[in-house]
Amino acid sequence: MCSRSVTFISKKYLLVNRFGFSNIHARCFSDGDSKPKQTPLYNLHQKYGGKVVDFAGFLLPVQYSDLSVSASHLFTRKSASIFDVSHMLQTNVYGKDCVSWFESICPVDLKGMAHGTSSLTVFLNKDGGIIDDLIVTKVKEDQLYIVSNAGRLEVDTQHMLETSELYRKKGKDVKVSMWDVTQRALIAVQGPKAAAAVQAITNLQLEELTFMTSRIGSVAGVECRVTRCGYTGEDGVEISIPADKAVQVTEALLESTDVKLAGLGARDSLRLEAGLCLYGNDIDETVTPVEAALTWLISKNRRQSADFPGADIILRQIKDGVSKRRVGIRMMGGAPARKDALLKDVTGNVIGKVTSGCPSPSLGGNVAMGYVKEELKKVGNELLVNIRGKDVACNVAKMPFVPSKYYIKK
Repeated sequence: MCSRSVTFISKKYLLVNRFGFSNIHARCFSDGDSKPKQTPLYNLHQKYGGKVVDFAGFLLPVQYSDLSVSASHLFTRKSASIFDVSHMLQTNVYGKDCVSWFESICPVDLKGMAHGTSSLTVFLNKDGGIIDDLIVTKVKEDQLYIVSNAGRLEVDTQHMLETSELYRKKGKDVKVSMWDVTQRALIAVQGPKAAAAVQAITNLQLEELTFMTSRIGSVAGVECRVTRCGYTGEDGVEISIPADKAVQVTEALLESTDVKLAGLGARDSLRLEAGLCLYGNDIDETVTPVEAALTWLISKNRRQSADFPGADIILRQIKDGVSKRRVGIRMMGGAPARKDALLKDVTGNVIGKVTSGCPSPSLGGNVAMGYVKEELKKVGNELLVNIRGKDVACNVAKMPFVPSKYYIKK
C-alpha cells in the first residue's frame, strides 16, 4: 500500500483485502497520480450502497450493502445479477478490409462467421504470447464490434491503432474507433432468470438470440447492442448502452424482484468457478493459447493458413506439446490458495504456481487455477500447494468447476 493514498481508496482497498479477493487489484493514488474514472453508473452504485474501489483505473463496486459477496454469488447462480462492466474497452471497426485486418492480429476465423455472431479470441504477439483476450462480433462484412479488457485498455488501443494504420498504408480500407466511458456504458446481466428479466423490457426475441450472437434492439426504450454472452458460466447478456441512458436501462431491470446488483467480488468467484481466465493472472504475454488450455481458439482454417502472429510457435506446440499447462485445482482443506502460491508434486518438488484462487460458494471449499508441468496435468493427480509456509494437499480438477449453462437453442 502506498503511503500517500487517497483516504477513500485506502479504506476500500482494506475492504478488498479483508474479504480476501487477491485476484482483484485495487490501486491507491498519490497526489501526483491521475484519478480513477467514474463509469456512467457511478451514482447508481452510490445510491444502492456499493462499496467502491479503483479497479483498472475505474471506480467500481466490490459488493453492495444488501448482500455479502458469497450471497451475491449464489443469488447470481439461482436468479440474476447486473454487473457494471463499463470499464471494458468497446471498439467499433469499419471498412471493407476490416475482417482481413482483424485476422492479421488474431487467430479467429472471422471469414467463416455469420453476420451477428461473436467469438472469444486473443490478440497475439510475434512469439504467440497473449496480449489480451476479447470478444469480437462480426456485425457485417465491413463492421466489427470488439469488447476487450480495461486492464489492457492502453495496450489494446495502441495495438489496434498501430496495426490498422499499417494496413491503411498498404491501401486497405479499415477504420478503428474506440468509445470512451463517457460515451458508452456496458452492463452484464447474468443468471438463469436474466433472459426473462431482459425480455420484459426489450423488443428483441431473446429465444432467437443464442449464445455468442448479437443484435441491436430497444431495451427500456433505449437503442442498445445486446450480446448473448458473459463471464460467469451462466446464461445472460451484455448490453452496450449510450452513457446518458445507462441508469434508465439498469433501473428498469432492477424493477424485477429476480434481479439485483452485484460487484467485482462475486464476478471474480463466478468466473473462477466457470474456469474462465483473468488477464494478468491466468494469461499474459508470456503464455501461449496452447499453454493456457485455450487451443480451441485456434480454428481449423487458421491452423491451415498459419498467418496469425506467432503461428509457427503455436502450431509447433499443438503438434509437439508444451512444458506447462493451465489446470483446475481443488483444495482438500485449509485456506484458499492465492495468486503465486507454489505448487509442488507429492515429493515436494516445485512444479508450478497458482494464478487465481478463492472460496467456491457454489461447491463449498476452495478452488484455484494454475500452471503445472505437462506430465502432471491429468485430472485427479495429487499435488501440494504452499499456503503460508505450509504444504496443503490438492488435486488437479476438471474445469469448469461448475457446469456452464450457456443458451444454445436446440
